[in-house]
Amino acid sequence: MGLVVQKYGGSSVADAEGIKRVAKRVVDAKRNGNQVVVVVSAMGDTTDELIDLAEQVSPIPAGREFDMLLTAGERISMALLAMAIKNLGHEAQSFTGSQAGVITDSVHNKARIIDVTPGRIRTSIDEGNIAIVAGFQGVSQEGKNITTLGRGGSDTTAVALAAALDAEVCEIYTDVDGVFTADPRVVKKAKKIDWISFEDMLELAASGSKVLLHRCVEYARRYNIPIHVRSSFSGLRGTWVSNEPQGDQKVEHAIISGVAHDVSEAKVTVVGVPDKPGEAAAIFRAIANAEVNIDMVVQNVSAASTGLTDISFTLPKAEGRKAIDALERAKGSIGFESLRYDDQIAKISLVGAGMKTNPGVTADFFEALSDAGVNIELISTSEIRISVVTRADDVNEAVRAVHTAFGLDSDSDEAVVYGGTGR
Repeated sequence: MGLVVQKYGGSSVADAEGIKRVAKRVVDAKRNGNQVVVVVSAMGDTTDELIDLAEQVSPIPAGREFDMLLTAGERISMALLAMAIKNLGHEAQSFTGSQAGVITDSVHNKARIIDVTPGRIRTSIDEGNIAIVAGFQGVSQEGKNITTLGRGGSDTTAVALAAALDAEVCEIYTDVDGVFTADPRVVKKAKKIDWISFEDMLELAASGSKVLLHRCVEYARRYNIPIHVRSSFSGLRGTWVSNEPQGDQKVEHAIISGVAHDVSEAKVTVVGVPDKPGEAAAIFRAIANAEVNIDMVVQNVSAASTGLTDISFTLPKAEGRKAIDALERAKGSIGFESLRYDDQIAKISLVGAGMKTNPGVTADFFEALSDAGVNIELISTSEIRISVVTRADDVNEAVRAVHTAFGLDSDSDEAVVYGGTGR
C-alpha cells in the first residue's frame, strides 16, 4: 500500500459541487489501495474576502489576529470535504495545520516551516482513515501561535507532509492540466510539459509561473519528493516534477523549458548614489532590515563629472511602501539624491537547462523582443535563465513573441484553464 499526498487549490473546492468532485477523486485513490492524505486551500476567493473584511475593520491588522482570521478559510474547506467523503462511505478526519504537526517560525503572514511532526496524521491513516489537512497554516515553535505561510502556502504544506510521511508522490491538483511552456491564459498555444526537472521548475516558479510556489519546489527537491501537477477538472495525465523522469515518461530534452512572466513587481531607482565602497551595502542593508525581498539589481556606470551613480532593483509591489520608507529613513547616512518608484513594469523570463550548452539563445531572445517592438529596461541572467524587465503594457505581446521564436507553440488543441485562474 502506497501513501499519496494530494493538494487541492481554491478553484478546485470553490463550491459544493467542486468539493463533491474532489471527494470522489480522493475516494478513488483510496479504493486503488493507497493511504491518502489531502491538503486543501480555502474555497475560491475566501482568503481575499477575509483580507478585505479585515482591512475594513482595521487598516493595519495585527499579525497574530490576522493569521487567526485567515486560517478559517482552510478549516471550512477541510470540514466540508470530510463530510463529503463520509457521504461516499469512507472514513475521513480533518486536522488544522497545528494538529497536523506543521511547526513554523514566528513570522506572521509569511512563516516558514521548521519541522513537521505528523504523529496524529500517521495514526489516522494507519487506522484506515483519509486524513484531511488545512493548508497554508501551522503553529509557531515559540509561543505556539497560529501562523500562515503566505500566498500558495498550501503547496508547501503538502510537500512538507509528503516528506515527513515518506510519501511516494505529492499530487498538486489545480485548474490547468499541468505545467505549460507559458501561461495558457496569455499563450493559447502553450504546450503541456510531461516532465520537468526541479532545477528548471525552480527557475520558472521564481520567475512568475503561478502553478507551483517556489518554496514548494525547493522543499520537494531537498527531500526528493516527486510532484505530479494535475487538473482536478479532468482525468488527463499532468506534469511530473522530479530529479529524473518517472516510469514510462517520454522526455524531449528541449533547450528551453518555458517562458514565464510576472506583473507583481515594481522597480525602485536610487538616484545620485556616491560611487564609493559601502554605499550599495548600506542601501541593501536598509532594505533587508525592513524584511523586504529584492529580485533584480542593476548599477549604472558612474558619471565621471559627479562621481554619482544610480542603482535600480525590483521587488514585490506589496512591499514597495516598506522599501521606500526604509530608504527615506536612511537617506541621511547614505547620501543619495532621490528615489523613483515604478509599478508599471513586468518581468519576462526564458528558462531552460539547455541554454548552458547552446550558443545563440540570448541573441534569439533579444531579437524576438526587438521584432515585437518591446524595449528592455533591466537584464538579469543565471546559467539556465534570462530575465528582462519591460513595460507592463508590453508583457503579453512579448511573451507570445518569445514563445513562438523558440518553437514552443503547440500544433494541437489550445490549452484549457478550467477554473479561470491558472492555479
